[in-house]
Amino acid sequence: MNLFRKKSADQLLETAEKTNLNKKLTAIDLAALAIGSVVGTGVFVSTGEGALKAGPAVIISYIIGGVTAVLAAFIFAELVTMFPVAGSTYTYSYVAFGEIIAWIIGWDLLLEYLISASAVASGWSGTFIGFLKTLGITLPKVITTPPISGGIMDLPAILITAFVTWILYVGVRESATVNNLIVLLKIAVIGLFVFLGFSHIKIANFTPFAPYGFKGIMTAAAIIFFAYVGFDAVSTAAEETKNPTRDVPLGLMVAVVLILVIYMAVAITLVGMVPFKHIDPNNALPGALLSVGINWGSALVATGAIVGMVSTLLVTLYGQIRIFMVMARDGLLPEVFSKVHPKYKTPHINTLITCVLTAIIAGFLPLDEIIELTNIGTLSAFIIVSIGVLVLRVKMPNAERKFKVPFVWIVAPLTMIFSLYLIINLPMVTLARFVIWMIVGLIIYFAYSRYHSTLNVR
Repeated sequence: MNLFRKKSADQLLETAEKTNLNKKLTAIDLAALAIGSVVGTGVFVSTGEGALKAGPAVIISYIIGGVTAVLAAFIFAELVTMFPVAGSTYTYSYVAFGEIIAWIIGWDLLLEYLISASAVASGWSGTFIGFLKTLGITLPKVITTPPISGGIMDLPAILITAFVTWILYVGVRESATVNNLIVLLKIAVIGLFVFLGFSHIKIANFTPFAPYGFKGIMTAAAIIFFAYVGFDAVSTAAEETKNPTRDVPLGLMVAVVLILVIYMAVAITLVGMVPFKHIDPNNALPGALLSVGINWGSALVATGAIVGMVSTLLVTLYGQIRIFMVMARDGLLPEVFSKVHPKYKTPHINTLITCVLTAIIAGFLPLDEIIELTNIGTLSAFIIVSIGVLVLRVKMPNAERKFKVPFVWIVAPLTMIFSLYLIINLPMVTLARFVIWMIVGLIIYFAYSRYHSTLNVR
């Protein structure tokens, strides 16, 4: 049995045309999807975590993570104009490398999106609980803490996942509208934080700039890279976009530039306002305003963070559901994941299954371990897609590309190097868990997927 059998571009497009999804998204919707996915738990939670490990040099950590994300965005933009279908890196790998590699990267993407959605739900819960405390309301630890930390479950994380599931179930246009509104609110809240905090920046707080040296900067970069996870979800929306070959690259580029600007502004303001050792990672932005006496601003930013993370969860779950759908459409997962609701035109059963899995992970695992697993999944996907764009330049040189990566033989290797270096700086236990995850994936492929693959049936 040929493990490296490939799908042609025609097969991809033919399969996509048979799936009855609504094509209603525009470039603005896609840029909002990316911002909605990325600007959330990352900026409200990861900034504080990174500052504790790198000091004020967390600013440099954000630049390193941002450069990696920008380089990867160029590559995704080229590939999606070649194959305007759902599935992201999994789909491109099926054409470039063959089925076994596509399965591996698809299994990797499941780790990225599923765990990332769980991390967002968990981060939302922590922010929500912290906000309630400022109002004098303390929820019982037994229903707000996972078992490993002494509770029974994180109930708020489970409930917010259920709410977002309902939004995704009823339709992509409705989901995009909700996301667009939340993104506007989120950007306004972050703008308010920077505006209020800028006048309270003290130059003394930037000294020492890198108290833990280069190692601290890279350790922080490997962790706060979580702040850039999710922009590639835009490529999973290709089949529901009016003009994917134009709108997806445009949406990607607008989003990545805005995200980098937002993160730099937040990082500079935060470490300038508060000595880095005094930053509360679970309440970084509202806590900073509280420390300088701007109580009303703190309350507004906390409220914006709570609402803003909802869009992050929505887009991350959206990407996961579409990847499940495409893998099932190819026969590598059970067919039930690809069924589309006759009224809402969404993969409804898939949506419910995905959200139940997310709720279980968010409700019963601690946030820090979830984030580390998310990062390694994303960075691995970046490495694969970087190799893929080079392979396709050689094997399909005459294929139509509405967007081409400039200096691709420099950009793609740089993306690989940045991604690999960030992986190396993750804890060893995270690497070990990643290896175990991949072994489980290979067992499933050889036991089920290779026999049920549509290419095998043909």
